[in-house]
Amino acid sequence: MATVSIKDVAARAGVSLGTVSNVLNRPAAVRAATRARVEAAIAELGFVPNASARQLAAGRSRTIAYLVLDATNPFFTDVARGIEEVAKAEGLALFICNSDQDVDREDQYLEQLTELRARGVLITAMDYANPRLQRLREAGVPVVLVDRAPDDSDEWCTVGVDDVAGGGLAISHLVEAGHTRLAFVGGPADIPQVRDRQVGAVRATVAADLPEDALTWIRTTALTIAEGRRAGERLLGLPRRTRPTGIFCANDLLALGLLQHLTQHGVSVPHDVAIVGYDDIEFAAAAAVPLTSVSQPRHLLGQTAARLLADEADPSTKHEHQHVVFPPELVARASTATGSTARRPA
Repeated sequence: MATVSIKDVAARAGVSLGTVSNVLNRPAAVRAATRARVEAAIAELGFVPNASARQLAAGRSRTIAYLVLDATNPFFTDVARGIEEVAKAEGLALFICNSDQDVDREDQYLEQLTELRARGVLITAMDYANPRLQRLREAGVPVVLVDRAPDDSDEWCTVGVDDVAGGGLAISHLVEAGHTRLAFVGGPADIPQVRDRQVGAVRATVAADLPEDALTWIRTTALTIAEGRRAGERLLGLPRRTRPTGIFCANDLLALGLLQHLTQHGVSVPHDVAIVGYDDIEFAAAAAVPLTSVSQPRHLLGQTAARLLADEADPSTKHEHQHVVFPPELVARASTATGSTARRPA
């Protein structure tokens, strides 16, 4: 069946296209009798206004987008829920894009969002130097970087957690538990959060008067459960006398995969190997061996980023870019056998 158009409504009501447009957008400007005739035609024909077209014609889209690193990771789902809460309060629609940890896919989404003239874009990026991010800004689309600590640039709003401090928390916790052979599991290295967490881990290793090579980096190609299992294979392939006993994973999905592989092969956690994850997703506490994790305020990250975006997209406000950094917390559970406490970095 053919889609009913505004022309069909105008013909049925015996009015001009402009009159129908006024009824849809400025009903107070139309006489009551004429407005009633147009509304009756809309009802009879089952006409549904194209909100997207009307918004674009006015230059004021009501759609924002969140480009996430991995939609299968519950961390980003929780961040998105915080964004959605603010978007709903602001009368905005939220569109979720998933780069799936793929730079090319991220690039394609950024190009599409530029063409669509979204009201604003929030992004947890693979590549924050991507020139398409700058093109979004040049096209007048506000951009907020999510789960990203500030750099030297003041051209963006950023919301994130101090991942260097978080990496330090994880390693310090393992050292306090008596571990001197340590490993960092994570990658790819070009993901900024992975780099920052690894930097924090190295600094904490050195601060504990351990040699830098006391920390082994087991590199992964993605931040997934499957890669965590593969990291477990590599760990068990190392000589037992030099094998790390304190493992810090760059996120909880890696840690859960590692935990699964080790326990399936008779390795006791935490007695043989202690594991710390990152993000403190809901599944961390629900694991067979509850997982110690560095916690991020996921919902609050999303809320804060969405409020900054809404403020920048509002032409009536004098927006100033902000860099919001939340402190991480270490939540200790059975995977490191230290109880259930939470500590902030000093």
